[in-house]
Amino acid sequence: MIKLKTENLTKRFLGLVAVNKVSFSMEEGEILGIIGPNGAGKTTFINLISGIIMPSEGLIEYKGTDITYMPAHERARRGIARTYQLIHPLENLTLIENVMVGSIFAKGHGLREARTKAEALCHELGLTGLDRDTSRLSIFEIKKMEIARALANEPEVLFLDEVMAGLNSDETKDLIAMVQRIALERHLAVGVIEHVMGVIRELTHRVIVLEAGELIAEGKYEEVSKNPRVVEAYLGGGTV
Repeated sequence: MIKLKTENLTKRFLGLVAVNKVSFSMEEGEILGIIGPNGAGKTTFINLISGIIMPSEGLIEYKGTDITYMPAHERARRGIARTYQLIHPLENLTLIENVMVGSIFAKGHGLREARTKAEALCHELGLTGLDRDTSRLSIFEIKKMEIARALANEPEVLFLDEVMAGLNSDETKDLIAMVQRIALERHLAVGVIEHVMGVIRELTHRVIVLEAGELIAEGKYEEVSKNPRVVEAYLGGGTV
């Protein structure tokens, strides 16, 4: 079942075309890799889908409904969630209060219900010491907290923007397994922006490749990584 699709999605910033006529789709239970060199338009693409910015043209359709110009908060309520490349915990709140924010603002839950849901999510993701200040959390714990906050939105589509960045190999393996389990158990469509190709190879079912705002390839990682245009975009003729 297709959860999300775009048709000819385009974003211009004055004379710069950051995303250029990108058409793609995501299915329930699918983990989709979104890759490309720096400046390819990956985060801008996710910003368009989540409603942070509005497109210049094109269509965004979620579960059969046109959401192209729907505000971000309404998209969150309907089930589109995301993490951010630059993590910014709410520093005046504890770990569990950070997670509760997803339930309170996206779903309108009261404090008691939001805390109950946040406790369950933290337990599921292996987070402990829930009343700790965020300054006492490791990078790994903060990454999991960000995912928990996104899951508190009760999404059907989840985008993870470089969530593996800054983690060691063991933490990365743990997070890969966690994302796989979350997608399977919650029947999510998950989009993963990531620069570490080993993560993309291990984690995703399918990959799309952006370069200079254009979709230049899509398919399984093994196929895409051998595409001459993809290899050229990344390393000027090396290997991905």
